[in-house]
Amino acid sequence: MAFGKGKKAGEPAMEPVEWATVGKFIVSTVERPVTHKQKKAVSGPRALRVPQGGTEYPVNAPCAYLARTAQFGTESPAGDHTLYEDPENQRLLCSVDAPQEVGDERHHVVRDSQGQVIGTLRRIPPKKKPFRHTWRLDQPGRPEITGRNELAGGDSKTERVARVAIKATLGLVTSVLDGGGDGGDQPLRPRTLEWRAGDDLVMVSEGSNEVTIEADWIDRRLAFAFALVGDK
Repeated sequence: MAFGKGKKAGEPAMEPVEWATVGKFIVSTVERPVTHKQKKAVSGPRALRVPQGGTEYPVNAPCAYLARTAQFGTESPAGDHTLYEDPENQRLLCSVDAPQEVGDERHHVVRDSQGQVIGTLRRIPPKKKPFRHTWRLDQPGRPEITGRNELAGGDSKTERVARVAIKATLGLVTSVLDGGGDGGDQPLRPRTLEWRAGDDLVMVSEGSNEVTIEADWIDRRLAFAFALVGDK
C-alpha cells in the first residue's frame, strides 16, 4: 500500500497521540481503514497507532514511529529496534538493545532517549512441550509483570478449564478448515497473552500487533518494546 493512498487533496497530516497516555495501540501503516463510508484506505508511515473514531470513519492515529529501516517482530541489530516521536526519525523515543542470553532466558533491555535503562523484557522458555514460552517485564520500582497465555490467567480453576475446552474446540475447527487435520506441522498462530502483576491485570496483547493497557502505571515504552521484539 503506497503512502498516502486515498488521501484527499489538502487533507492535513494526522495529529499524533501523546504516547504516555495510550490505552490501546496496534502495529499498522493504515491511517484510515476502508469502511462503507471510507471507500479507500489511507496509509502512512510504519507506526504504533491508536484506534479512534466510530465505525463509519475510524482512524489510526500514530503515537510512535518505527525506524524506517526496521521490521516489526524480527531479530534485527540494535538500532533497528527503535521508536521515534516523529516520522522523520529525528526525535528518539526509546530503543531495545540486541538480545542477550542470560542462562536459558533471553533479555531485551529497553532504554529511553538518553540511553538510560527503563526496564527489561525477558523471554522465559517453557518447562516442557507442548507449552510455549512466557514473558516477564521488569519496570524499576514496580512489581514484576508476567505475560502468560490467557488460559493461565487469574480466573477460577473451573473458568480456566471451560476456557481451555472452548479454545481447543475452536482450534480443532480452524485446523480442519485450514486443511491442517493431517498431522503435519502448522505455523503457530498469534496468541492472546495476559500480563499480570500478581492478580492485577496490567495489559493484554493479541499477538504482537495489538496491545491494550489496563494499568496506568506501566511505562508504555515497555509495552512498545514487546511489539518491536515480537512474541516468538
